[in-house]
Amino acid sequence: MGKIIAIANQKGGVGKTTTSVNLAASLGVLEKKILLIDVDPQANASSGLGINVDAVEVGSYQVLEHTKTAKEAIVSSNAPNVDIIPAHIDLVAIEIELVDKDEREYMLKKALTDVKNDYDFIIMDCAPSLGLLTLNALTAADSVIIPIQCEYFALEGLGKLLNTVKSVQKIHNEALDIEGMLLTMFDSRLRLSNQVVEEVQKHFSDMVFDTIIQRNVRLGEAPSYGESIINYDVSSKGAVNYLNLAKEIIKKNL
Repeated sequence: MGKIIAIANQKGGVGKTTTSVNLAASLGVLEKKILLIDVDPQANASSGLGINVDAVEVGSYQVLEHTKTAKEAIVSSNAPNVDIIPAHIDLVAIEIELVDKDEREYMLKKALTDVKNDYDFIIMDCAPSLGLLTLNALTAADSVIIPIQCEYFALEGLGKLLNTVKSVQKIHNEALDIEGMLLTMFDSRLRLSNQVVEEVQKHFSDMVFDTIIQRNVRLGEAPSYGESIINYDVSSKGAVNYLNLAKEIIKKNL
């Protein structure tokens, strides 16, 4: 039985896509069978695993629309043991198209029922908003990982996201759990980075992953080659961080 994990934060630039791609690749290397679903119209998770986004004919858009099944949208990625349902810029239109549909928040959940058991983990890269796309992902998910960057406005907007999670739990998906908060873009030389870590750990203690993702040049370079950090430079600090996160998640879900 696969576990579905959404990676969500309505703030942009906090490391959602970096986490989705590299966590999926790390879990794959640790011999778990992974499906990555790109639910972000920017489609960066798709291009980050070597998919030519302009050539995508069947992807998350068709799956959400229910014009194609999830199985029909799955393609292999260049990461071992990782399949992907890619995104395309068309996904931008889905919020408008679904708006008057019955049970519009459940479109993704329904679509994933026939593939859920084929994978150990299904990872969803959410759009940087709290719109219908993210709502579909949270309704379909078993849990959510919230990336938080170690920067000045880190905790701004977090309350709003946690309220959204609460209302999804209340209305659409009472089983939704917080898998953990993930501190990203940490720079040990900066006092501010250390303060953010302390602040988040103080407020959310048990909810924060032990693994912290450090700022890493190689991590930033990998997507331009269409590769995960595991493929691009497995000895880099970024790869070590994401492998540790993957191990932490596997241990938590034994």
